[in-house]
Amino acid sequence: MFYNANIINLNFVIFVVMTEKDKSLAQNIYLILAALFIASLVASNLIFQKFFYWYPFNIEIFDVKLFEISVGLLPYPITFLITDILSEIYGKKKANQVVIAGIFASLFSLGIVFVGTHAPATSWSPVSDATFNIVFGATPLAVFASMLAYLFAQFIDIKVYHFWKDFTKGKHLWLRNNFSTFSSQFIDTLTVLVLLCSFKIIAWDKFLGLLLSGVLFKMLIAALDTPFLYISVYFFKKKFNLQHGEEIENI
Repeated sequence: MFYNANIINLNFVIFVVMTEKDKSLAQNIYLILAALFIASLVASNLIFQKFFYWYPFNIEIFDVKLFEISVGLLPYPITFLITDILSEIYGKKKANQVVIAGIFASLFSLGIVFVGTHAPATSWSPVSDATFNIVFGATPLAVFASMLAYLFAQFIDIKVYHFWKDFTKGKHLWLRNNFSTFSSQFIDTLTVLVLLCSFKIIAWDKFLGLLLSGVLFKMLIAALDTPFLYISVYFFKKKFNLQHGEEIENI
């Protein structure tokens, strides 16, 4: 139930006051989305060193097969879908809070990996020091590179998303979803590859191929996740009786 007397209109964004039951549900959903966001981000940082070839097309660009990408890219697009959902339903402030929480989660995981790398393995350990270092040895640099790229990309994603939301007065959801994700994903891919190549984790001769493959893959995923955004927004609007331009506040 909403109280129209408490509706506030700010730059085409309308905040509504909710009942305690709806407020509790909205808060729980927000926490679940935040948890999925952080889990996807941390996982992408930990598994990035394995590359695979997604083979719908047998095309090579700059000596790299098209869609020859890191498995770390598999969970990463989920973070952009979640920030778009949060931006649409909970507003820019709440979306930015999740982004900041992701930074602290990445730093914490980085500390754990650092300690694990320097803890000597026992003689009977299924995973030796050498194996552990091969898998996670480059993680600190990768997390650092990813975090810098992530900072640029996520904040740009949210800013561009709300720019188009205000510009279109809350209309054309597909436009702000794709425009914000396309621009932010390009910046993310470019930044992280420059840093990884600079740290000599990836050879520079792979740069252009991986850049194009990564950007094209992310743009494809962004286009494919648009129906999921529409479904999510429809669910929220129906569940919480949100009208055009309304966002959930103060949860």
